[in-house]
Amino acid sequence: MSKRILITGGAGFIGSHLADELVRAGHHVRVLDPLSPQVHGEKAERPDYLHPDVRLLRGCVEDADLIADALVGVDAVYHLAAKVGVGQSMYDINGYTTTNNAGTAVLLEALLRHPVERLVVASSMTIYGEGLYRDSAGRLVAGGTRSLEQLKARDWELRDDANSPLTPVPTPETKQPALASVYALSKFDQERMCLLVGRAYGIPTVALRFFNVYGPRQSLSNPSAGVLAIFASQLLNGQRPIIFEDGQQSRDFVNVRDIAHACHLALEAPGAVNQVFNIGSGRNFSVLEIAQRLAGILGKDVEPDITHRYRVGDIRHCFADITAARHRLGYTPQVTFEEGLTELAEWLEGRIADNRFEEAHNELAARGLTV
Repeated sequence: MSKRILITGGAGFIGSHLADELVRAGHHVRVLDPLSPQVHGEKAERPDYLHPDVRLLRGCVEDADLIADALVGVDAVYHLAAKVGVGQSMYDINGYTTTNNAGTAVLLEALLRHPVERLVVASSMTIYGEGLYRDSAGRLVAGGTRSLEQLKARDWELRDDANSPLTPVPTPETKQPALASVYALSKFDQERMCLLVGRAYGIPTVALRFFNVYGPRQSLSNPSAGVLAIFASQLLNGQRPIIFEDGQQSRDFVNVRDIAHACHLALEAPGAVNQVFNIGSGRNFSVLEIAQRLAGILGKDVEPDITHRYRVGDIRHCFADITAARHRLGYTPQVTFEEGLTELAEWLEGRIADNRFEEAHNELAARGLTV
């Protein structure tokens, strides 16, 4: 049955792919997006990749009047609008909390007057901090925080009380949050506010914790974009990908088409209401390996620059246990990492990237946020 759907932040990387999927399914889609210059460039015009059947409303989620207008006649809402990035959130504190926290509050107040059949909110794996681990005795333990002394000694792995390295394992939704950045705090706030208000006012709500999303349309000029986009920008500019720590930190990289499909499933799955789900690939790779793979597929004969430095807010290992999403959403990742990298490389061919990573890195260093 066709629905009228609003996607906040819908002109961006994930939102535009979700819009494509929803339009293909016969839904009527409108998106609210400020077309931020950091993401869309200085011209900030309607992206040419945004489906022509999508109605674009330009503006911020914090604008109560605009949100009220955007919700008229809407059956369901995807709340994707957010400033993203761990590092930048540690100094653009007001910007992140205004958009992510206050913006969500504005949306929720509007939904009290215009309730919808379903609200799906984008959360983040960053709320876990470190992922789940197994200690030397075989017990499951939450990853703690590495001390400054340990980091200065370039001893990167987490250790148990016997000083033995912990072994990372897939992280389920039951792991308690460990909020290591302003960004993580704001995403947890978005998730909790939506679920809390949804329960109180009878708005069926689903929260999806996205892991490291990659694919075509990801901004190559945004220094707060995902690590694959940052590496691509560096490689396209003839530079070595810059890697923190020793490159052996591991992540779950999930293709944006799988993310869009999971969002679509969350629209109608009856067992999803008031639940939180990890959305990842169920696989993990080291950061060094993905940099090397991307360089190879782009035909760049360069080795990454391993800095042996640490950024405040970074974690060592975290990858998804997607069992709950498989069982309750019917979610199964369709795009292998190898297929996804090939698709990304094809999209990257001939593109020009304004690499702003060094500028952002220097900002962190100047503020003492690297070790």
